Amino acid sequence: MTSEITRETTREWQSVCLRRGAVDEFFLTVSPATGSKPEDLVRLLDNGLASQKGADVISESVFGLISVYPFPGRPKSGAWPVTEVAEPNGNGRLTAGINLHTISGVEIQRLKRDGRIVGTVFEDEYARYCWLGDLRSKDTTLPCDVQTRNVFDMLVSVLDDAGMSFLDVVRTWFYLDGILDWYDDFNRVRTGFFKEQKVFDHLVPASTGIGGINGGGAALVADAFAIQPKDERMAIQAVPSPLQCPALEYGSSFSRAVEVATPDHRRLIVSGTASIEPGGETVHVGDMDKQVALTMDVVEAILCARSMGWEDVVRGVAYFKHAHDLPAYEAYCKKKGLPPMPVVPVQCDVCRDDLLFEIEVDAIQKG
Repeated sequence: MTSEITRETTREWQSVCLRRGAVDEFFLTVSPATGSKPEDLVRLLDNGLASQKGADVISESVFGLISVYPFPGRPKSGAWPVTEVAEPNGNGRLTAGINLHTISGVEIQRLKRDGRIVGTVFEDEYARYCWLGDLRSKDTTLPCDVQTRNVFDMLVSVLDDAGMSFLDVVRTWFYLDGILDWYDDFNRVRTGFFKEQKVFDHLVPASTGIGGINGGGAALVADAFAIQPKDERMAIQAVPSPLQCPALEYGSSFSRAVEVATPDHRRLIVSGTASIEPGGETVHVGDMDKQVALTMDVVEAILCARSMGWEDVVRGVAYFKHAHDLPAYEAYCKKKGLPPMPVVPVQCDVCRDDLLFEIEVDAIQKG
């Protein structure tokens, strides 16, 4: 099977299509420009989806718009997983946007928990895939660490419904309300769970752990991506960071990146990355420009290690501790001559108080 990657870019949204035979996989990134209002995203989302008629939504992530989502005229359908994170900053420049992932040419199955759709399952000739979103504890009054364990148990339960296990997970996202107050507790629960599941004997997933409130008012909301290969034509491996040590060395249980390779394409999933030096310490404290530069250099080195570049990015999120620091990222991209990238900017606390910026990206290249 051959593959083709096409892109469509406007000032406020980007659509990337991975075409593999009869299967079209779309990544739609919608991000408003200066002076935009939250309701402007209704128009942008409709314009982007117009090129994807007949596609099923796999998952949707809505950043920075909790107080206004669902938008006027667009009631939340509940027909697919929707994760809502963070809130508007009200400074005139929205650090907000939407990542929408859709697919056509395959049959999909929806997974439910607590009356909500939280997962999408589909398959192609290489593997079965499961995307999970908006996983959170039903009882939001429980302590944060207990809610975290509930989320991991829910992950296992929903994956079981899909005929999978946690060992099939290649990517996770964890959005923690008040992350700076209890990130150590979260890491303790995650590491304990990974030991129980024997994750450290297999693939440790790529991951993002970031601050932000969620639409359900829980201490934690999680998303995950699991893959169950059908045969040896698909290879999945952890990818180290050439410029950083493994996160496991300082107590965070995730891989810097994970690559999924088939005969027709390679998919590189880069974890949330920040200004951390090879020994695991924060560097360039208080200097946003230098933190952005180092972070972007680290991600670029990971991409280059797999013979990819910024032009291969199909989806991303840039997290800013302070919304007013967004121009530092834009200035870096302009200075380096980087191509327009499908990256949503969002205001969130990073996992350390002295980290001002973090970015995650997914990149795809034809086989």
